[in-house]
Amino acid sequence: MAALFRGSRNLLLRWTKHVDLAFVSSRSMASKTPIGFVGLGNMGSPMAKNLLRNGYPVIATDVFPESCKELQDMGAQVVDSPADVAEKADRILTMLPSSPNVIEVYTGPNGILKKVKKGTLLIDSSTIDPAVSREMAVAAEKMGAVFMDAPVSGGVGAASLAKLTFMVGGPEEEYNAAQELLTCMGANVVYCGGVGTGQAAKICNNMLLAIGMIGTAETMNLGIRLGLDPKLLAKVLNMSSGRCWSSDTYNPAPGVMEGVPSANNYQGGFGTTLMAKDLGLAQNTATNTKTPIPLGSLAHQIFRVMCARGYANKDFSSVFQFLREEEG
Repeated sequence: MAALFRGSRNLLLRWTKHVDLAFVSSRSMASKTPIGFVGLGNMGSPMAKNLLRNGYPVIATDVFPESCKELQDMGAQVVDSPADVAEKADRILTMLPSSPNVIEVYTGPNGILKKVKKGTLLIDSSTIDPAVSREMAVAAEKMGAVFMDAPVSGGVGAASLAKLTFMVGGPEEEYNAAQELLTCMGANVVYCGGVGTGQAAKICNNMLLAIGMIGTAETMNLGIRLGLDPKLLAKVLNMSSGRCWSSDTYNPAPGVMEGVPSANNYQGGFGTTLMAKDLGLAQNTATNTKTPIPLGSLAHQIFRVMCARGYANKDFSSVFQFLREEEG
């Protein structure tokens, strides 16, 4: 009788293992269904490439067709509009410059919501007004789709290396589905709460980043004027209490670090225009919530002036160069 029991138990274990393996295999195959991607700029392009490298077929589009060529050469399918992407994919990521672009891509005449399928997961990694994210979520829900905001931190370098940080807002029950895709493009994926909270976290982060970069640029400039070697000064800062990301990873003084925009005449990286835009979002939300942000407001003013003085298309760390020129 005991032998019969053991035999039945072993048979049951083998059957259970077979079912589990079949389930995993089925799940793995399902996870490799096509992913839509809209917006192939400095950030979107390397993000979409990382999806391809992880075995996901990608269906992509961009307002500038030439932006699609490199991705197409890697095997992505390129279509004409966001609506065409929505027709072919039930998981879609968007990475766009501003709130108006997001509104157009989702709700415009050729927008995603014109042809979105019920049950589609929509993940927006743009940095926009949290109120716009909430509006898009409502519009998507009316079409039977789910919208989540998942803005990123880390810049172009982190996007290329799949080391971005994603700040995710949306229905908690959809977080695991979003996380599966986002971990292909980032090292950190953090759930922040309901729709719009990802944007809130990103806006706060970028306000601090802007303030920190201005402080680092001022410090490096002052030290150089006092006769300190910039590399030596950076070394001291980075082993002292003044250390920050702008000093040890993205130093704004030319000649201190390789592989950063300051080593390349401030080309590439995160544009001054985009930083000014993000600080504008921080200013608006601070006004709406009656939150004092004196340094954030001053940073916004500085980057807006830089845009007017010819720095709009340079990396935001060019604030160092801007301050040097102000000396004259």
